[in-house]
Amino acid sequence: MSDVKLFAQADEIAWTTLDNGNRRRVVVYTDELMQVEFDFDEGGVGALHSHPHVQASYVAEGRFEVTIEGKSAIIGKGGSFIVPSGAVHGVKALEKGRLIDTFTPHRADFVAG
Repeated sequence: MSDVKLFAQADEIAWTTLDNGNRRRVVVYTDELMQVEFDFDEGGVGALHSHPHVQASYVAEGRFEVTIEGKSAIIGKGGSFIVPSGAVHGVKALEKGRLIDTFTPHRADFVAG
């Protein structure tokens, strides 16, 4: 493994503020897998995009309108969704919320310094 972070404590992880006003923090990762926490204010948007990584997301707080390949669903606290590799997807926070995302392989762009 070229670069790994195997353990994490929430109070030791810095948030990165994103251009859209949302924020994220990389929790743990290996070359093969990454866990990332995203925080959204009500009305916050994760714009439609795609990437080669498979993504599984868990709604830790709030409710989100999730769109994957043109199909939408409302997913609330405790719900999950999967984004296949290359699928166009995005979210809108219907209330203040938090997503826990996992990516395989890891998102090198999230840890590049």
